[in-house]
Amino acid sequence: MKATTTMADTNHITKEYLNEIFEYKDGILYWKKKMARNIHIGRIVGSINQKGYFTVRVFGKKRLNHRLIYLMHHGNLPKEVDHIDGNTLNNDINNLRESTHSENICNSKLRVDSKTGVKNVSWNKRSQKYSVKLNVSGKRYEFGFYEDLELAELVAVMAREKYHGNFANHG
Repeated sequence: MKATTTMADTNHITKEYLNEIFEYKDGILYWKKKMARNIHIGRIVGSINQKGYFTVRVFGKKRLNHRLIYLMHHGNLPKEVDHIDGNTLNNDINNLRESTHSENICNSKLRVDSKTGVKNVSWNKRSQKYSVKLNVSGKRYEFGFYEDLELAELVAVMAREKYHGNFANHG
């Protein structure tokens, strides 16, 4: 039996529907069904948005490709899907995992505006030392002040591994 979805079903996109219109291969979606005049079967689905994610319009709404790929493979759509390696363009199913918002943030890279170049380490003007701070489940924890940047980095790495577990990202 062929799965079809109507406009009435736009709030509930199914695994079956996605597999009907898209082909998944090596982390990339390809058009399998002509859905509009500008769609060509066999071409890559979507475009890269300003935040660096592949997106595609499904039922008139832009959707993130990695979320659709997750749904195609697992049949459910969690609130957040995390890229394990932090690369937003790597949508290989083995690189995608269900996560909470907090876990997803733990897996974020070093901020581009970091003055120390070390994640979770900042310079404290008052003490004239490096400060290590980490968010854990929405709460901010401090792990001390250090004269040496390398020691502060080591403390930050150990804290991330302890409190962020599999979602620890060191840079």
